[in-house]
Amino acid sequence: MPNFAREAALGGLVCGIDEVGRGPLAGPVVAAAVILDRQRMPRSLRTGIDDSKKLAPEEREEYAAALRSCAVIALGAASVGEIDRINILRASLLAMRRAVQSLPLIPDEALIDGQHCPPLGCPSRAIVDGDARIRVIAAASILAKTERDAEMCRLHERFPQYGFDRHKGYATADHLDAVARFGYSEAHRRSFRPPTLFDTMD
Repeated sequence: MPNFAREAALGGLVCGIDEVGRGPLAGPVVAAAVILDRQRMPRSLRTGIDDSKKLAPEEREEYAAALRSCAVIALGAASVGEIDRINILRASLLAMRRAVQSLPLIPDEALIDGQHCPPLGCPSRAIVDGDARIRVIAAASILAKTERDAEMCRLHERFPQYGFDRHKGYATADHLDAVARFGYSEAHRRSFRPPTLFDTMD
């Protein structure tokens, strides 16, 4: 379970950063930057925040709403076009940088889930599996996930034939079947084409 040990050891304003959406065939990559104030956090957040992948959708939404009421939060994204142009790793780092740049204050240090640190204008360190170990990163993972899921539901309204509201752009069997039938939409990443579908896309 993620805890506050790393933030407590660092002191100052510690920002957690995580991104969601590196693997899907469609939609943006979204990052969240979060600064937690433990004095303002309700007990549910002090004890229950976990890696977003381990939470049910209803739990994520509940925690996200609570975080919005008591944390300093900013979001950033990189579009499908940017992903195709600069690759998904660079797009993920770009989304993270945009999130931090949107914060109303500059953190003393940023803790980032993963292996890479984008240039942020403040000290930073990458932590593998940080969303499972560090609470402020877990909080960022929840907010990035809920925001991206909401964006995929908005895209579903424009492109209902793909079922984005169900699979959120990931390469499920239903999604691949829809792509084979309808081709790629403007919401799809051309750089993420599964090899078996090359002949069906234009």
